[in-house]
This record gives sequence, C-alpha cells and structure tokens, in this order.
Amino acid sequence: QVQLVESGGGSVQPGRSLRLSCAASGIMFSGYRMAWYRQRPGKQRELVATITGDFRSDITDSMKGRFTITRDNTKKMVYLQMSSLKPEDTGDYYCNARDDLAGISYWGKGTLVTVSS
Repeated sequence: QVQLVESGGGSVQPGRSLRLSCAASGIMFSGYRMAWYRQRPGKQRELVATITGDFRSDITDSMKGRFTITRDNTKKMVYLQMSSLKPEDTGDYYCNARDDLAGISYWGKGTLVTVSS
C-alpha cells in the first residue's frame, strides 16, 4: 500500500520559514520523481518543486530563491524548505510521487500552510 504523508504545515508570520516533510512508503522511493504542489485558495493546483531520484531538482520560477527541495532516499523522505514566506504562499501543499516510465503517480493528502500577520 502506497502512502505519502505530509507534515510540517502550520501558521507563520510573513518573512518566516517552514520546512515541510513527506514520508513515503510502499514504493521503490529512489525510482520516483518526487514533487511538491500547492493549491492556493481559489486557484488551481500548481507545481512548486521537483526532484529526481538522482537528486536533480527544479523550483518553479516564482519561488526560486525562497524554496528548496531535497530528498533522503535512505529515509524515503522529501522536504520542502520555504523561507521568506509571503501571504500568497498560503495554501494546501501536496507531496507527489511519479514513476515517469510507468506513468504512475501518487498523492498525499496535503498539509496546510497559512502565512498571515
């Protein structure tokens, strides 16, 4: 049974940092491209960051310089370090695991991030 469990969300003031974590189980973790998506209020889900099994990462342009994605293949964990948070970063953040060759994708249930003064 595949599970992706996000944690680390919460309420923070603008300018502060948060680190989100995603624990994966039931998959050959290193073979999956991991990603973080977010869905802001009233908007469609959007890609935040991706990282391949061999640690090649990419951040969506609007978040470059503030967000960093990392992974630990031994622990089957992926992280999203977010800094200089803005109110517009508020939303539900989702972990995604994708096997590009097989076309299989799994989702976590999300963790809520609220940035407000």
